[in-house]
Amino acid sequence: MGARTIAPMLTLALKAALGAAAALLIAVLAASRNYVVAGLVPLFPTFALIAHVLVGREHGPAALRATVVFGLWAMLPYAAYLLAVYALADRLPLGWALASATLLWLLAAGVLILAWSRLHAG
Repeated sequence: MGARTIAPMLTLALKAALGAAAALLIAVLAASRNYVVAGLVPLFPTFALIAHVLVGREHGPAALRATVVFGLWAMLPYAAYLLAVYALADRLPLGWALASATLLWLLAAGVLILAWSRLHAG
């Protein structure tokens, strides 16, 4: 295998290791007396960093800025998810509450993508 084959594999392995480390940290925090901090770990910009590097390299600063603005709007579906979990946590079994909140996230994300594509067509 040449260096061109190994580099993407190492990058993929690093991404997998970061994901595994985040999952482990969430599990440890969820079991601790500081369990609420487990809700902060998924918000570490691991995937945003990857996306921003790729967009910045491939498309330049203007596209990176547009990606960041879209990322700010993308917090709305996440907020809808969190509000749904909060509202449903004591009304439904855990699985149903999380599934309902996830469906709301999917709906809100779909609306966001549709609105963004119509407003920023071109």
